[in-house]
Amino acid sequence: MTTLKGKVALVTGGSRGAGRGIALELARAGAFVYVTGRSTGLKQAGQLRGTIDSVCSEIVENGGEGAAIRCDHTRDQETEAAIRQIANEQGRLDILVNNVWGGNRLPIGLEPFWEQPPAHWNNMFEAGVRAQLMTNYYAVPLMRRTEENGGLIIHTTFWDRDKYTGNIYYDLAKNALTRMAYGLSVELAADGIAVIPLSPGWMRTEHVLEEFGTDEDHWQEVEALKNTESTAYIGRAVVALAEEPDRLSLSGIPQQVGALAERYGFTDSDGRKVPVFRME
Repeated sequence: MTTLKGKVALVTGGSRGAGRGIALELARAGAFVYVTGRSTGLKQAGQLRGTIDSVCSEIVENGGEGAAIRCDHTRDQETEAAIRQIANEQGRLDILVNNVWGGNRLPIGLEPFWEQPPAHWNNMFEAGVRAQLMTNYYAVPLMRRTEENGGLIIHTTFWDRDKYTGNIYYDLAKNALTRMAYGLSVELAADGIAVIPLSPGWMRTEHVLEEFGTDEDHWQEVEALKNTESTAYIGRAVVALAEEPDRLSLSGIPQQVGALAERYGFTDSDGRKVPVFRME
């Protein structure tokens, strides 16, 4: 499948989790994929989690093209330098996936707000919301230079019909990302650039698999994981949106991966169409 051949994509926070899944699927569809993050080398010592280099190695092994850029997106000068490198090497950027997120540095509990550590604010807003905002700040001018077919900006977030997530910091941050996408969709409509907040279900990230003492080859043996989805699922949703000729009609509107699977007919890596994740 090379439907995105000739397109240039950037996936921030792409060393593992949703970012890795998205980067791999975009590359499989033919895009040249830049992967940014702070973890470098082919593996992190003592950990099962990946790095930007290991993801790019997977891309190449699968016949795709990509490059790793070491970038701490909480440092504006590094974000600016990453976008400048893409501009110098490619002269264009067609797809931006804002996936960088620092909110998992502390356990995201369901205790009352006044019992939560205030450090959640910096983790989620400085390393998450602001990091994505500033990536847009530097990337949008380059995307506006791409003349044909507009472009696509994805914000990975969480959205379930305005339900409260149970953690005030998480809820505020994810809603801020959704609202950011809406505001940008208005500002970039004339440029033909769609901006879409995208919400996955419960993903089997490296962290989740480690927490349950399993891996991607044996997760089905764990009853609690039966309704989870692989990180390829959100990657295939991003590809479907990038291929959609009328994606501007979806701009600014929160999308859920399970609903997009029904709309476009893609499946998860195990052949299932995992339904939309709903909060109880």
